[in-house]
Amino acid sequence: MAQLTHEQYDALERAVTDRSRIAVWRRGTEYLVIPQRLRLDGGREAIDATHPTTGHSLTLYIDEVDAIEVVR
Repeated sequence: MAQLTHEQYDALERAVTDRSRIAVWRRGTEYLVIPQRLRLDGGREAIDATHPTTGHSLTLYIDEVDAIEVVR
């Protein structure tokens, strides 16, 4: 997934604002995280997230992600 659609960006931004969980699939692994912010890192879009149970921080790069879904 090189880019997200307009609707996917809106959903992701809402998840950041509302502190909603998102499911991210990357290389066959599903990550269930709470996004903290979206940012650019060296020209790459990144999602800074936190694991909801352990509190560990995680950075996911959008260009490495297979799919993103907001968990409702």
